[in-house]
Amino acid sequence: MAGPGGRVFISHLSGVAVFDPNGDQVGRVRDVVVSLRLGGRPPRVLGLVVEVIGRRRIFLPMTRVTSLESGQVLSTGLLNMRRFEQRPSETLVLAELLDRTVIRTKTAAEVTVLDVAMVQTRLREWEIDKVFVQVGRPSRLRKAKGEQLLLDWSAVTGFSLTEEGQGAANLLATFEQLRPADLANVMHHLSAKRRAEVAAALDDDRLADVLEELPEDDQVEIIGKLQEERAADILETMDPDDAADLLSELPEADAERLLRLMEPAEAEEMRRLLSYEEDTAGGLMTTEPIVLEPDASVAEALARVRVADTKPALAAQVYVCRPPNETPTGTYLGTVHFQRLLREPPYTLVGSLVDDDLDPLPPNTPLPLITSYLATYNLVAAPVVDEDDHLLGAVTVDDVLDHLLPEDWREGTAHGIGTETDEVHSGR
Repeated sequence: MAGPGGRVFISHLSGVAVFDPNGDQVGRVRDVVVSLRLGGRPPRVLGLVVEVIGRRRIFLPMTRVTSLESGQVLSTGLLNMRRFEQRPSETLVLAELLDRTVIRTKTAAEVTVLDVAMVQTRLREWEIDKVFVQVGRPSRLRKAKGEQLLLDWSAVTGFSLTEEGQGAANLLATFEQLRPADLANVMHHLSAKRRAEVAAALDDDRLADVLEELPEDDQVEIIGKLQEERAADILETMDPDDAADLLSELPEADAERLLRLMEPAEAEEMRRLLSYEEDTAGGLMTTEPIVLEPDASVAEALARVRVADTKPALAAQVYVCRPPNETPTGTYLGTVHFQRLLREPPYTLVGSLVDDDLDPLPPNTPLPLITSYLATYNLVAAPVVDEDDHLLGAVTVDDVLDHLLPEDWREGTAHGIGTETDEVHSGR
């Protein structure tokens, strides 16, 4: 992690584990807080933004950091578990400095910031001393061609200016291994400007996955800043129930415009989901469960279950129906659970294994009854069937939990997550 002279490149700190004096991991580094100074003086490094349990972000002063070696951060003393809030005088290195276009003073040429490095001074303080840049404007491709240079901080200017259209390729590269939920948490803590820039840099599949994990306000903000054609494409890529939830949060006129831009079949599916009350089985269900005809084999069923993009709750069972196989299907016959599939020979027909003992849920079933149904029968998903016995979709336990948890659960403020202390934010 540390380079010559103890120099540490900030991008290498992203995701690094933080340990307390007892050797217990307390979280991971998500950013570095610095204070920009006038007159070309190197910025002072104030501390680290550390993500602890419940995705809470706290501030760890550099005065509490004892080591940055061997791919880990060691801290000393008590941690202040108060949620980190960025002050106007502070700058986040990964979120705000990477991908920025600045000017190399020697040549007056534009350069793009790929990384910055910090070093400890003789006074035991940390400051930013080097800037790793690429000559030219930023590109959507991280490995774009262009001369790359390691410059002194004083050799560039323009960090204090607001930049429109700042790229996000290098910021995203530092978080490329994150799960969608974790990347969503990163984006939630960015400024609205940077959030829009990161969204623009993500491909459609990745952005769709991340949007599903963001709070509703962030979803609406991001989708509203995309070009309408791309916004419609993103909605088509999202899980239907999540896309419908997002559309329901938009002004009616905006939602209708996006629906008209979607493929007719996708738009029809969205309109059907939007016709149900939000806290009912119809409003919570996904319209893409695993559906098989009764003459399908166990081998075919297991092949469908193994598809990597299928969520675990949906892969726990297959639904056996008469054609057509797309929802709304033909007559719903019953369910075959994953464990039963594993116990049967691969040539067995799923129609002979159907479990039809449990009544499916009508689409108007309210949330409390859905919760009781899943808990009573120890299920992670349940079929939703209309009055004509057509399978409309399936309600999964993750969607039920989304509606049972407090609205701010994604920010780690659910009961018992995170512990407040009276410890002072030293070093700030």
